[in-house]
Amino acid sequence: PTLFLPLSTTVNHMAPNVPAIRVSSSGFLTRVFGHKSSPERKNTVDYRLKKISILSHIRRRVRWRPSVVGPAAGAPSILCRVGARPSRSRFYSPGGPLCVPTFRLSRYTFRMSQLDQYDYTLPKERIAQQPLSCRSDARLMVIDRKSDSIEHRYVRDLPQLLAAGDAVVVNDTRVVAARLVGKRSATGGRWEGLFLESDASGLWKVLGRTRGKIKAGESVQLVDREGRTDTTLTLIAQEDDGSWIVHPESEGEPHEILAQVGRTPLPPYIRGGEMLPEDETRYQTVYAEHPGSVAAPTAGLHFTDALFAQLAEAKIHRYQLTLHVGTGTFKPIASDSLSEHPMHSEWAHLAADTAAALTRVRTSGGRVVAVGTTSMRVLETAARTGSLAAFEGPTDLFIHPPFTFHAVDALLTNFHLPRSTLLVLVRTFGGDALIRRAYAMAVEEEYRFYSYGDAMLIL
Repeated sequence: PTLFLPLSTTVNHMAPNVPAIRVSSSGFLTRVFGHKSSPERKNTVDYRLKKISILSHIRRRVRWRPSVVGPAAGAPSILCRVGARPSRSRFYSPGGPLCVPTFRLSRYTFRMSQLDQYDYTLPKERIAQQPLSCRSDARLMVIDRKSDSIEHRYVRDLPQLLAAGDAVVVNDTRVVAARLVGKRSATGGRWEGLFLESDASGLWKVLGRTRGKIKAGESVQLVDREGRTDTTLTLIAQEDDGSWIVHPESEGEPHEILAQVGRTPLPPYIRGGEMLPEDETRYQTVYAEHPGSVAAPTAGLHFTDALFAQLAEAKIHRYQLTLHVGTGTFKPIASDSLSEHPMHSEWAHLAADTAAALTRVRTSGGRVVAVGTTSMRVLETAARTGSLAAFEGPTDLFIHPPFTFHAVDALLTNFHLPRSTLLVLVRTFGGDALIRRAYAMAVEEEYRFYSYGDAMLIL
């Protein structure tokens, strides 16, 4: 069958024993495999067309036809032609929960992936590779939800954009030198790893990769930034998720050992993860206090001590909380349905006096401005009962539609990767259509994206 669909569309088959057709959002149609799914749907097959340009496919076989014909008069419809005979054409209209278009073909229903709606194309040159010389000189896209307007400013303009009585809430986690490089004692081969966490007994949990297969009982000699061998890690056991439990021979707190042998854990889209000397300070907020993160809360990278002084002079308060950012922040959403995505868990802390102070801010008419998605997740985790309270422990809160916000009035955040939980959060808070327009405008206006990039303020 030929389905007449818009670009960047995925159609998932929802009925048993009928093939599914998927049109990838990256601009290609692919056919990879046919597979069996669950026992009760064992005859269901997933077909993907061989990798060809979707544009040429549209020219040859697919047409997009907006129409008022169909069950929802006035709504765009999709022409689905089965076989080659025009007499078997049918019209189908979008619909379904969460505004996910659904297409009905006879007694079978086809549904677009929710995840494909959070994709966008970003030119590689828009990904910032270096921080600005002055943090607060970053551009700031100001998005007003009430007026549905977008304005272009700078982070240094925050004292004029916010009002007296407002409060900014920052994440005071400190990034540890979690990236590890070493060589295998047995073979001399290169080994690379990432520190994840430690336990009370002094064991570490790390991710690692090397050529060949490494086994429990082997050891790795870590190499510091000067090329000197230092601490030795002994591999004890591999976990189900692929990580390793290891024992470091050096004594001391993990962040102290890592400061000697580790490297700044830059994300792979920044110079392939290779750090420069200045990254040690620039990939860290000026207010970082509690070590524990393997990635920076990047919205906070734009703040300087001078900017905080200007905010205080304008009677805009600052409060702190903690969330240790884990590797899950880099993981894309794997499932087509947002509700099926297993959200990663991260440790967070919100003090009782901070929760009480922020409640007073809102009661007196001020706004709580979350600096970064990490601050947003902690505040909304602590307010799931409807009122803000102290919180300490792991949070796996995934903010996606539908969601009711109880603690945050405004959000300052960077521009995020497509198909990520962070982008879903931002569009849930800012409004889907408005944030889509903002991202398209950011690309057109040549904003800098991701960790070292520019920011947006959603009011």
